Amino acid sequence: MTTVTRPWAMALPARRALTRRHLGIGLRLSLLGLSAFLVLFPFLWVLAASLKPPVELNRPSLWGFAPTAANWAEVWLGSPFPRYFLNSIVVGVLTVGISLLVGAPAAYAFSRFRTGGTWLRFLILAAQMLPPALFIIPFFLMAYYTGLLDTVWAVAAAHLTFIAPLVTWFLIGFFEDVPRDLEEQAMVDGCTRWQAFLRVVLPAARPGLGAAGLFAFIMSWNEMFYALMLAGGHSKTLPVAIAGYWTFRGVELGKMSVAILSAALPVLVASFFVQRFLIRGLGGGAIKG
Repeated sequence: MTTVTRPWAMALPARRALTRRHLGIGLRLSLLGLSAFLVLFPFLWVLAASLKPPVELNRPSLWGFAPTAANWAEVWLGSPFPRYFLNSIVVGVLTVGISLLVGAPAAYAFSRFRTGGTWLRFLILAAQMLPPALFIIPFFLMAYYTGLLDTVWAVAAAHLTFIAPLVTWFLIGFFEDVPRDLEEQAMVDGCTRWQAFLRVVLPAARPGLGAAGLFAFIMSWNEMFYALMLAGGHSKTLPVAIAGYWTFRGVELGKMSVAILSAALPVLVASFFVQRFLIRGLGGGAIKG
């Protein structure tokens, strides 16, 4: 008995597998597209609000209006907003610089010498476990009696209480990744421990330092409570300035949208380039040692 083989029957399983593969790819692309839309939609909405004339602000739409740059011009050219933007930059730079200056040697001591053991590593995060309202009265009195009230220095000092410990914790994992042989070789060549730290360990951990610095800057950039209590007119930072568009007459939605975008975009762009270092650093302090 002769068996007749039909070519189309042999190709049917391959076609079904190909169809399932295309469906899987289509489903994944659809989910990615939906996720991207959900993430980007708030930014698109705020961008649309920043470009709408006042009469269009109460109409919920992303298109169908004549865009205008009046809100951007009024915020950046007709108000003290640029000064507040600069204040946030100054506070962030001060906080980052001092946090790295203190946190890098501390993290190195934790990673190399197990200084204080595990309990001290967790103890430095004690400020994170207490409400900020607990510290605001001592900070306010110290700033008042030292003449630093309503200055960026007072805000930066308050930020250091919770950012410097996190930077230290963040850097422990990166220093653990630096081989001990590198600094031991440097000390064999005549370097002291401190020189080996400065010349070998820090350059090797440069990506971690950059990620920790950005992490600290973002936290300082977005902090509002201490800035609201310790800063006033000339030293006001962006979060406080943005909240100021909620007036007794209502919300100045167009101007607030401009301020929100101006505050968010620099951090979003910078975060995109170091996100993988942020993830590794956050887990490193808990996993290592």
